[in-house]
Amino acid sequence: MRRISRVIALSASTALVAVLASGCSSAPSTSADDGSSASAKKTITIGFTPGPYLEMFTAGIEPILEEEGYTVETKDFTDGVIVNVALSDGEIDANIMQHPVYLEAINQQEGLSNAALVQVPGPPMALFGGKKSTLDEVEKGSTVAVPNQPANEYRALKVLESVGWVTLSDDIDPATTSLADVVDNPHDLAFVEMENAQQVPALADVDYSVIQGNFVVSGGLKLTDALQLEDLTDEFSVVVAVDEKNLDSEWAKAIEAAYESDAFADYIASNEQYDGYHLPAALER
Repeated sequence: MRRISRVIALSASTALVAVLASGCSSAPSTSADDGSSASAKKTITIGFTPGPYLEMFTAGIEPILEEEGYTVETKDFTDGVIVNVALSDGEIDANIMQHPVYLEAINQQEGLSNAALVQVPGPPMALFGGKKSTLDEVEKGSTVAVPNQPANEYRALKVLESVGWVTLSDDIDPATTSLADVVDNPHDLAFVEMENAQQVPALADVDYSVIQGNFVVSGGLKLTDALQLEDLTDEFSVVVAVDEKNLDSEWAKAIEAAYESDAFADYIASNEQYDGYHLPAALER
């Protein structure tokens, strides 16, 4: 999928700001400009926040780039806004940690011009059993934990709708989703809204939990053990982001080509830790 941010149309500006509730600086370094032209750049600095994308990059993408003569450096961040500002300031050349909806929301909030370069494989939202172990055990008053940020709560509720546990409003908006958008709840499910990072530790305290993929992986759970997986769409799939001015640079094209390569597809297919991940169209075999 190429130029994702040029394809996906987002809603009104108020909706973008509201999405920030779902989110996942220092002085610019010289890594983005070593005095040579952008096309001759051979050192690439990539920013990451906690999740599966750093390991995927270093094991599956970095060797491809190194074969083409690139040197790769990585930097860790803990905040989604800061890593985007760092990208815009030139402290890093790209980041891998966010979906296009969040990317565009941060652009608007911070006045940035970062853009999606290429989609990467990512873990979907997943419904896990806590006190209950199967979908058939759901009963009146069962407790279900969901993320407390609108966009992720939207995704969680869509998973519950897919198993027939709720019906959602026809005009539900991902940017402003709340439990008020549940128009039918035949099991009288008791929803427990909580921070994403708390859902795995709290799994034993609820009957079920719909957990964002990053936290499923970082929490030591397996997507293949989930009772139901999200049908992850492109607008909520993680991308490599770069400053818009660098979209056509040689090094950016090299990153894009690496993520769409047969070598990377083979790496993903041969590592069971990625079983259950949503794959970009270029990697589907």
